[in-house]
Amino acid sequence: MARILVVDDEIGIRELLSEILYDEGHTVELAENASQARAARLRYRPDLVLLDIWMPDTDGVSLLKEWGSQGLLDMPVIMMSGHATVDTAVEATRIGAMDFLEKPITLQKLLKTVQSGLARPHAKQVLASAGMVPAARPAPAATKVAATPAFAAAPATVAAAAAAPAANAAPQPQGSMLGNITLDQPLRDARDEFERVYFEYHLVRENHSMTRISEKTGLERTHLYRKLRQLGIDSSRKRNA
Repeated sequence: MARILVVDDEIGIRELLSEILYDEGHTVELAENASQARAARLRYRPDLVLLDIWMPDTDGVSLLKEWGSQGLLDMPVIMMSGHATVDTAVEATRIGAMDFLEKPITLQKLLKTVQSGLARPHAKQVLASAGMVPAARPAPAATKVAATPAFAAAPATVAAAAAAPAANAAPQPQGSMLGNITLDQPLRDARDEFERVYFEYHLVRENHSMTRISEKTGLERTHLYRKLRQLGIDSSRKRNA
């Protein structure tokens, strides 16, 4: 899992990229302009930045130059734009951008480019020096199967459940269940059921304190609220009549 900073002045783009990257297991920080991006870059120390070129206060290319001149360009930066010219893309690459994504950004292109950026040798060194992962960490492609950190053990469970009928003469009905979650359904549906149980458990345990739930689950509060809404979970504190 990596820390990714998404910088874009369009809220729809920020939220879309955030959801996609979060589903891939990454932690995502959002900034809507260069001012917020500067603060997030220093506070959050991202492993990779997705940076929009056209922004209202300072354009992305100028911000890229600024980071480079200040010695802050120690992470891969991927530029994004729906209106940039070839010259602009070439200039950004010359300054230090790793790659360029043209809007609208396809899911496959986004994930492939992000994976490529995180797999670069200098990106691994930055991660290792920050104490996040050992230097010999495998490439993200090897761990990408886990949509969320809490779901990392699912493949082994699924494999064991699938092997159970073959290992026993009589099939076991419970072999396709993980608690109350059926494994005979698409991965996304099973994951949603698991996450719903997971977050409802923490809501009750932490008495609906979003601060403590954020700390326990490792999710930033903005992403936590979005995830609960996505799962249809009421995060408001229940009051006794």
